[in-house]
Parts: sequence; C-alpha cells; structure tokens
Amino acid sequence: MKLMGLDVGSRTVGIAISDALGWTAQGIEIIPINEEEKVFGLDRVAELVESHDVQGFVVGLPKNMNNSLGPRAAASQHYGEMLTDQFGLPVDFEDERLTTVEAERMLVEQADTSRRKRKKVIDKLAAGLILQNYLDRHGKLTREK
Repeated sequence: MKLMGLDVGSRTVGIAISDALGWTAQGIEIIPINEEEKVFGLDRVAELVESHDVQGFVVGLPKNMNNSLGPRAAASQHYGEMLTDQFGLPVDFEDERLTTVEAERMLVEQADTSRRKRKKVIDKLAAGLILQNYLDRHGKLTREK
C-alpha cells in the first residue's frame, strides 16, 4: 500500500511517496501553496495520487516541544481534512517535531549543501523523514504482534 507523506507549510508542501511494501520513503516534490490566498495545491496532489497509486496520506503534525498543538498544527490538521474531503482516502498524522531541523542538518553535514540549494529541497526531505518515521513506527508495531 503506497502512502504519501506531506510536510505542510504556509508556502509549500513537501511530498514523499512510500514504496509499495511500505518500507521506504522517498521525497519527490515540493508544491507551492499560499494559505492566505486559499491556494493549497490539491490539483497537483491529485495528479501525484493518481500517478503513484496512493492509498493513504501521512501529514506531518508540528507539535510544540511540550506536546501541545499550536496554529501550525491546526493548519496541518485542516490540510488533512481537505485531503479526506477531496480523495476519501485515510489520513494519519505523524509528529514532525524537529524533522526540518534534522533535514537541514543532514543537508549541511552530509551533503555540504549551500543555503540556496537547501531551501529548494528541505521540505521534500522533511516529508520523506515524516513518512519514513511513520513507516518505521508502524512496521515495528506490526512485527511485535
């Protein structure tokens, strides 16, 4: 079952797709959006859902460090509701605390990527980390049973 991971921001949505077995996640694209103008990029999401045969979504949930939900978490939950309304596919949320920080660290330390290049790929990499964390957690739960 292929899943789509999404890192929802106010200006972009990073997109990742899992392999068919649900073992690995790969960041594939960054979709420009504009929350203020109610432009959410769902047309492009629809194209990706169809071309990758996506059967569910994992949306990053940016919790505060004290585990509370703030305005960005509410925006992510709203995006998840829009996905449910448009596609009728299951939506799950994955705690994304520090995934963008981790993605940036990976790009600096491991890839020695310039600031300009990091900006172009960070959301895609963060979406991949969100989805991979979800896959890892659910795989471990399945094997423990």
